[in-house]
Amino acid sequence: MLLGTVSLWALNFTVSKYILDEGFRPLAYSAVRYGCAALVFVAITLAWEGSLRIGRGELALAIVCMGLLFANQLSFVYALKFTTATTVALVFGTLPIFTAILARGSGVEHLSVRFWVAALLSFAGVALVAAGSGGNLSTNLKGDALAVAGAFTWAGYSVAIAPLMRRYSPFRLSAVFLAVVTLPLALAGSKQLASQSFHFGALVWLGFAFAVLGPLVTTNLLWFTAINRVGPSRASLFANLQPFLAAIIALLLLSEQITTVQVIGGLAIGGGIVLASRRGPAPEPPAE
Repeated sequence: MLLGTVSLWALNFTVSKYILDEGFRPLAYSAVRYGCAALVFVAITLAWEGSLRIGRGELALAIVCMGLLFANQLSFVYALKFTTATTVALVFGTLPIFTAILARGSGVEHLSVRFWVAALLSFAGVALVAAGSGGNLSTNLKGDALAVAGAFTWAGYSVAIAPLMRRYSPFRLSAVFLAVVTLPLALAGSKQLASQSFHFGALVWLGFAFAVLGPLVTTNLLWFTAINRVGPSRASLFANLQPFLAAIIALLLLSEQITTVQVIGGLAIGGGIVLASRRGPAPEPPAE
């Protein structure tokens, strides 16, 4: 599930960047994309569970999750607007570090020395993939800062949603969160939506369909089901595969080169994931 998630994410950086470059305005893209995904999740949840209810006791945490998700989407889409897809993918390699710090600080997980060694090994792999890119990174500090904010807010969302996953299915949580977050996205993007032209070619709409059904619908189910099984910190280590997979995708689709340094980086990332995976069952939450 985690490998499938990061594969779809890796491709989504390029697909979303292409869609934005073709004239889909950032907030209009986010609002329409989230709205479509919310409809899919609401239909699935009502058909399978018959309810979208979340108990009053979890509303405060649910609001935190929705706030983080809203901030994440703003950061992600404008990072792609201001900088390159490769840069955003590489910066998202910081996700495991942010997740581990937040999970440890909030008491969701107690992390072993083995995990921190695995995280450092995997993070070193990200650095090697970045170094092997030939220096083709962004000099747009605004876009880079937004990419960091995107990684941080997704880490926070992944940690905050973990307790809710013990009570509710990923279908229900995704249906409620995406539906609610669509409203402020549409409000913030109302001017862009009003002036947005939707006369795009077939390739843009094909990419949009992928961006909704793949990296948003499918990955929400896979990612948060996996978090419920292995914990947010171990799950987030797989995000380090994104830059390496992005290089593979570029090699296959764009005939770009992949260097020996990037291959070594990919092996280091994989080594870190394997090392962390040998920890055994998912970590238990600390006793209160």
